[in-house]
Amino acid sequence: MALPRGKGDAEQRARAHNRRRGSAEAGDNLTAEEKTTVARFLDIAVDSLRDNYRSGERAYQFSDDIPPGESAAAAPIAAEESAAAAPTAEAAPVKDSLEQIAAGVHSCTACPLGETRNNAVPGEGAGRPLVMVIGEGPGADEDAAGRPFVGRAGQLLDKMLHSIGLSRDTNCFIANVVKCRPPENRDPLPEERAACLAFLKRQIRILRPKYILCAGRIAAQTLLETEAPIGKLRGQFAELRVADMAVPLLATYHPSALLRNEDLKRPAWEDLKMLRAAITEDPAGGES
Repeated sequence: MALPRGKGDAEQRARAHNRRRGSAEAGDNLTAEEKTTVARFLDIAVDSLRDNYRSGERAYQFSDDIPPGESAAAAPIAAEESAAAAPTAEAAPVKDSLEQIAAGVHSCTACPLGETRNNAVPGEGAGRPLVMVIGEGPGADEDAAGRPFVGRAGQLLDKMLHSIGLSRDTNCFIANVVKCRPPENRDPLPEERAACLAFLKRQIRILRPKYILCAGRIAAQTLLETEAPIGKLRGQFAELRVADMAVPLLATYHPSALLRNEDLKRPAWEDLKMLRAAITEDPAGGES
């Protein structure tokens, strides 16, 4: 004979239901890192379906979900501790440095270029540069040496910089959009540029250059988030905003293009004279 169910039985059933509900809700909780991974994947997928061009790395402001029973005040603390414990290319540590960036570049496997490189090429030059020169990516010579612009194009770049009083030894820093050589020196793919872009922006934040010189179409298009040809981008200053900075950016032809086509040397020289004039007219232009 079944006994009538009283108030105690109802309370037990309610507690059991709440435990099951709480367990299910806890299983749905995501960390800020997990949310960022999902969001980045979806952004890449949408950009690829739209026009196959990544419009630039986005900044995500996610926080960890709060498990049932945990106070809301504890969540931001947990998120900050998680970010500090595992700095990535996208999220720079609080006290960032060029050495930390270089270490991250050398260990990076965020895109397939990390599997085919011989040496990653973080960049090199002055610690407080007057001008930061940014190319598209390492070639065969750079991949072998682990240094940027050391082949024939690099030798020409050094001469170009020297002609307007610049040098990687004293007042320039030289880097690339992607830090590993694309096979057969092909153009880096949008997803490869996106994977490396945060490293470059961290370098810009630390170096705080007075000017940026983009060597070639890929560098200019990536930083300016455009598909305009280099012929339309060169010959004029644009403004690149990174963190709290607004850096004047000038695009010109890549030195390798000058080696292939001597007709481009005159407009490239006009670009260099424009940069030199801007530096000379800038009251702080000579300070690095």
